Amino acid sequence: MKKSDNFFDKVYQVARLIPYGRVTSYGAIAKYLGAAKSARMVGWAMNSSSNQKEEVPAHRVVNKKGLLTGKHHFDGTNLMQQLLENEGIVVIDNQIQDLETVFWNPMEELNSNFKF
Repeated sequence: MKKSDNFFDKVYQVARLIPYGRVTSYGAIAKYLGAAKSARMVGWAMNSSSNQKEEVPAHRVVNKKGLLTGKHHFDGTNLMQQLLENEGIVVIDNQIQDLETVFWNPMEELNSNFKF
């Protein structure tokens, strides 16, 4: 994986590592990248991710409570939810159910030497 100084590029690199059927939060990505107070910037990166050459699974990034806060940035009214449900994630009233079971924490899941 190439090293980048661009924060958005780093966000995209981490998001591409989120496994199928799992989700993470804006804050978890920010914390992993050493910018714990930059969850909103991670959200902005996700909103801009459709312009990337390599696909970014932005549907797998939600807020810390499991709410689909970025859903209005997807084409169609329920595309984000549909993509998550296609991966086996249960969503009720725009919130992921059993978040603690499907949550992927990059601080725990990625080797601490695997920094961008």
